[in-house]
Order: sequence, then C-alpha cells, then structure tokens
Amino acid sequence: MKFRALLRTSAATWTAPVWCGIVAFYFFYALHLEDPYEEVVAGPLWDAQQVGLALDYFYAFAYAITLGLATWEGGRLKHDRVWDMAPSRTRWIVAGQMLAPAVGAGWVILLLPVVMRLIETGLVPTFAAGLPLFMGMGIVCAYAVVGCVVGHLAPRVIAAPLGAVASFYVISKTAAYSDPVWPRHVSGQLGTSVAFGEYYSAPTVLVPFLFAAAIAFVVAVWWSSPRFPLRIVATISALAVVVVSARTASGWGVADGPISAGHAPARCIGSEPRVCMAETGGAIERLGDVQSEITRSLEKLQAADIGVAVPSTVTDGLLYERARTRPRSSSSTWWLPLTAQAEAAGPKGRLTGIRLAVLFSSVTFPCSIPVSRTPGASADWIVNHDAAMLWAAHTLDVQDPYLQRRVGEYGQFANGDEILAKVRERAAKGLALPTAAQRTAWFEQEQAKACRLVPKQPAGATAAAGDQGADS
Repeated sequence: MKFRALLRTSAATWTAPVWCGIVAFYFFYALHLEDPYEEVVAGPLWDAQQVGLALDYFYAFAYAITLGLATWEGGRLKHDRVWDMAPSRTRWIVAGQMLAPAVGAGWVILLLPVVMRLIETGLVPTFAAGLPLFMGMGIVCAYAVVGCVVGHLAPRVIAAPLGAVASFYVISKTAAYSDPVWPRHVSGQLGTSVAFGEYYSAPTVLVPFLFAAAIAFVVAVWWSSPRFPLRIVATISALAVVVVSARTASGWGVADGPISAGHAPARCIGSEPRVCMAETGGAIERLGDVQSEITRSLEKLQAADIGVAVPSTVTDGLLYERARTRPRSSSSTWWLPLTAQAEAAGPKGRLTGIRLAVLFSSVTFPCSIPVSRTPGASADWIVNHDAAMLWAAHTLDVQDPYLQRRVGEYGQFANGDEILAKVRERAAKGLALPTAAQRTAWFEQEQAKACRLVPKQPAGATAAAGDQGADS
C-alpha cells in the first residue's frame, strides 16, 4: 500500500485531532499550572531539565495511544486477510508498514511538547538532554509490536480501547509505587527528575527500554515463529533481561535513578578568591559584582581581626543544584548560592545574600556546632554562638537578615523571645567595647563559651559552622 493511501486509511490519522488536542491542552494548561510562562523563561534554564519536564505528562499517553492504534491495525490486518494477499512478504515487513502511522503518532505525542518547550525557552538541546525522548520513542516501538499481536488475538473493537485505557492507568499508577520500587523505574515513565546541570545516566533510560523491548521481543517471536525451540530461547532470554532490569531498578531510591551532575558551563573571574558562576543561570551579568562583594566581605572580616581563611575558589552552588550531588565546601573551595542570591537582588540591587553566605562560610568555631537540636539536650550554647555571629554580621552589615533567619529557629523554644533578647544584649556589649582588640577578644571568648556549652553529639550529627552556610 502506498504511504499516502496508508495515511488516509490509518486510525492514527482520523484520531489525530483528538490526541493532538489533548497534547496541546496538557502543554498549555497542565504544564504551566505550577510554573507560569514568565517563571519558566526567567530561568535558570537547562536543556535536560526542560526536556524532562515536557515529557513528564506524556509518556503514559504516548504508550497508551500507540498500543490502542497498533491493536486496531493488527486486528485490521487479520480482518482483511492481508497475509493471504501478500504471501511473498514476511509478516513483519507488512506489519511494519501498517504500524508506521501508529508509531508515528506515539513519536509525535512525545516530540510535540519537547519541541514546543525548547522553542518557548530558546534552548538548543544536546544529545544527552534528548536521552529520555529517545527512550520513550524506543518504548513506543515496543508497544506497537505488542499491540499488533494483541489485535490478532482479540477483537479489535474491544481490545484497542481497553488496552489503551488499561496501559495508561497502569503506567500512570507506577509513580505511586514505593514497595517494591522497581515498577516505577521500568514502566517507561521516568520517576527521577534532573536538576540544573544534570543529565540522566545511561542505566536510568536503558533499564525501562530494555524491559519493554524484552517483552515485545518474546511476544513477536511467539507470534511470528512456529519453531518451538526458538520460542523457548526467546522466552528465556527475555525473562533474563526483565529480571536483570527489575533487580537493577530495585536498588534505586523512590525517585532516585542514576544521574550525572556538574555539566553546566561556568564562567570564572578574579583570583584569591576565583569566583565561578553558571553561565546559563540567569545572573551571569552580575559576576563582576558578586566577585567584588565576596572580596570586600573577606577584607572587612580580616580588618576586624576575625580569623578567616581566604578560599582559592568560590563556586556557584547552582552548578550542583541538588545538595546530595554537590561536593562539600572546604577551606580552599566554597560552594555558595551565588546565582540564587544575585537573582534575588535584581540587576542593580544590593547583594546582601552574598554577604550573608560569606559570613556563614567564613566564620568558624573551634568546635563542631550542631546543625539541628537534639530533643532533651541543652541549648544554652545558642546564646553565645549567635551573639558572636551577630557581632560578626554587623561587620558586613547583614545583622538584620541574620537575625531574621535565626528568629524563625528560636520558635522551637518555649522561651524564644528571651533567647533573642539575650543574643541582642550580648552582641551589643561586644559592639560597645572601646577598642578593636577588646572587641576581638570578646568575640573569641564568646566562641570558647559556646564550645564549652555544646553538648556531645552522636557521630554524624554535627557539622562545622561554615558548612551550615553553603546552601544559605
């Protein structure tokens, strides 16, 4: 059959207005329900992240439509006795031609939202960013094979709509699976999202594709080959792939498939410290201001005789947006939310958030400070710790944002107002001392008092004060 005639008679063509309309509705309504257009284009923009977001709503729909259309076409092949009319051609050549519109429909359902999202954001995708799309397109082919066989085994009028609805429901519901976790990772609807600077690792997209391909393979062999040994070999091979895929996915977290982080390009300027920001984060035009602010803040702290070590590099935390993938800050390398704070300040605003982040990363204590309160443990150290930090915050003119951050944490105490008053009082005493030497001595005494009062913490429950500011 000629391709034009095939398109004219295919179910994919005359149902196209329905599924194209659904794609348009979900893209322009559901996809922008949480993130309005203005927020989407404001950034930070990352091609893999936008491709993943665009596909989230459409995996199950593409597979369901493909299965339904392929089932219909498979039943049509049987009803029209096509095999009797073309005995010189193999089943799969004929079936492939008839299934092309169904496969094309599934591909269009996946491609349309991706293309529209990329046009919307002005991004040019890399090959790595397209991996989830390629995975979905491969799984569409697998569903087409299964649908064709189902159409030969069951009445198409019943099997086509029932199969489409059932597959959509099952695939959509796998997102709620947590025990066991493997169904959500092999269903073809990726339960893992990527953040800025991340790509899906090969196992994340290969496991669902191989799972679907193995099932389609064994179904195709049993349908097309009468040789029993070949069927047994195909069944064993497919079962092995399915089991390996499921066992591999069972080792992943609920929404934690393998990803590869740190791929976003960065631009760096200056030295001691060298400051690096994400080029595509949306605030790169303020890189010079950020570098100057960090340098001035460190100079002010040193001028106040607060012993701070100048890092060799200050890197934008956006480059490793998720804390679990980000390297830990060290004395030589700091990870600070440079883009986030620069965006919050606006094109010409004061970079108060940058100074606050420098405060948390540079002012350290000679002991480990608890990152959270242990129930029943003494919290007396908080007054001395926060008074010392508030004194240092005055040096950078960030005393108000520092207190705003801490006041929210005082709310967990019954005497939160009393703690705040004591912190203010002690910091005021330090600021009122007549000489710089006396103020420095007071600061060091407050640090020592805080460390004497800090209760012993279980292993892994403490962190250096500098670490607390990495995500500020």
